[in-house]
Amino acid sequence: MGAIPTQRETTSRAPGAPAHHGADPRTTMRATLSGSPLAPGSARGLVRAALREWAELALPGTEHLTDRLADDAMVVVSELVTNAVVHAGTDVELVSRLEDTGSVVVEVADHHPSRAPRDNGGEQAYETPEFGRGLRLVSTLAESWGVTYRTGTKTVWARLPAEGSPADEELEAYGGERGLRVAEILAPEPRRAERDRDWLGRGALSFLAEASDLLAGQLDEDLVAALAGQLIVPRLADWCAVWLEDESMGRGGWAEDAGAGAGPRLARVWHGSENRIEELRGALEKHPPRPQDSLRPAPYPWPGDALGPHGVHGAALAYRLIAGGRPLGTLVIGRSGLPCFPDEVTGLVEDLSRRVALAIGAARQYARQATISRVLQRGLLPGAVAEIPGVHSALVYEPCDKGGPSGDFYDLFPAGDGRWCFALGDVQGKGPEAAVVIGLARPWLRLLAREGYGVADVLDRLNQLLLDDATEAADAAAHALVAAGGMPGPVGDGPRFLSLLYGELVPFDGGVRCTLASAGHPLPLLLGPDGTVATAARPQTLLGVVEDVTYTSETFELRPGDSLLCVTDGVTERRSGPVQFDDGDGLATALAGCAGLSAELIAERIKRLVHEFGGRPPEDDLALLVLQAESAGRAEQPVVRG
Repeated sequence: MGAIPTQRETTSRAPGAPAHHGADPRTTMRATLSGSPLAPGSARGLVRAALREWAELALPGTEHLTDRLADDAMVVVSELVTNAVVHAGTDVELVSRLEDTGSVVVEVADHHPSRAPRDNGGEQAYETPEFGRGLRLVSTLAESWGVTYRTGTKTVWARLPAEGSPADEELEAYGGERGLRVAEILAPEPRRAERDRDWLGRGALSFLAEASDLLAGQLDEDLVAALAGQLIVPRLADWCAVWLEDESMGRGGWAEDAGAGAGPRLARVWHGSENRIEELRGALEKHPPRPQDSLRPAPYPWPGDALGPHGVHGAALAYRLIAGGRPLGTLVIGRSGLPCFPDEVTGLVEDLSRRVALAIGAARQYARQATISRVLQRGLLPGAVAEIPGVHSALVYEPCDKGGPSGDFYDLFPAGDGRWCFALGDVQGKGPEAAVVIGLARPWLRLLAREGYGVADVLDRLNQLLLDDATEAADAAAHALVAAGGMPGPVGDGPRFLSLLYGELVPFDGGVRCTLASAGHPLPLLLGPDGTVATAARPQTLLGVVEDVTYTSETFELRPGDSLLCVTDGVTERRSGPVQFDDGDGLATALAGCAGLSAELIAERIKRLVHEFGGRPPEDDLALLVLQAESAGRAEQPVVRG
């Protein structure tokens, strides 16, 4: 054995070691983990918690933290801790540190310094490297990494670059293929059959853990199928195929209609040699797998002609992909030159196939929910904003969750007798619960307005409607619980709170008369042509909270050039660390700078300022409406932005 080096050994795309002298102690997380198989999972949890705490404290550099950087940190810390546990077997010291630039440094130390971290680079073909993929993965994701040897301790560190840095842009070279690239790195190298048992005995647990992390949270079933192929080939099989089937077909319908084109869809074919993929796909499409009575892997016909002269004989197995009792598809693997698969490989792929099935099921659930949400969203919002004589309007509407119903809603509609009404609301919560309240409130607003009720009366009646509906829901839930033999209690959908800005516009010669009221909503601001800004309403109670509250309204005139800005709390409460956008009358200051602009330009400018206020994308729904009394000589048209 050669001498233990005393200097730092580094493999780096950016020179220099991680310097941290004099750093804020709050930016450093330290922990000691036992050298057990549970250590990688514990390390991921600790680093994830540290990233969250740094963001909440708004420490320098957190403006560069992104979800992708957090995901990369989870993979890197898992690989480094796994390497230390397997090859050192001692307790592991974990350090995670945030730099002012937004880079994240991870250090993992063990107490067996004579064992260098294992890597494939210098080993001979006949040797059996273990976890060599770990340092390949670290070198791919990190800006720089290295090893420090001290008396009794070896530390492996890696620096992950901040979003937008030159090193990060270099790492982004493979763009949308990032997940597939990571899967390729995670998949171990092919070895001799007699070596399988050795690798499977020591590497399978970590492989499954990392595969689970990679598959979890994928929102597209075809990407899950692609990742499965990358994970399995070439180490566990020479080729792999994933069929996906429609859950609505059922087992009988699948069997009858498969020949008519209604059977499973061959979503992914992967082979160790890319020039074999298309020919293999053609052969496999002729023999879609049939559902099996047993969940155990079943033999599959060997497609020898498609694999060339070296693949005439081999073994193939089909694994049913089932999650929650629902059949989702079939995973088929094949390996040339073997009469059958080793039991260790069969068991490992069976474990992996369960994780693949769960990921496909989760992706389908997300797709179904996204479809329902899009339909709900279309039904809950007006198709267009009404054109009001003498008024220019501009709307910005940005749901935070693109796949689910927003908690914000808006409306601008004619109410008859020369009146137009507008509303901007924010429901407590999001998703289907918010959709229920919006679906209740918006039609009632229109109905009451067209029945001739004034602004204050509309809020009085809507408040009572929300209270009555919540009471009925709670009573129904309590009765159902008692009927089922349970004890009655505070069961139900819970309070349905709604903040709402609601107003009525009546154009007249020389301006627009505006009557409005704010129920627990950010107050509207009135901008004059000279840049003066004033609030246009007074605060009142949320809707759906107090039983016998009486609402009042304010009436004023919008003169030519006056602009009324209405926003939801996604604007006023936009955060940059501990500071909110509207702190110190920030919204009024921003609006004052919009004097002389059209309604559309005011809306665009406020939206831009809100987005630029924080380093991360907005974490709440954002809606704002600008109503501007028409100035002489202008001929603008209303603008709708969604």
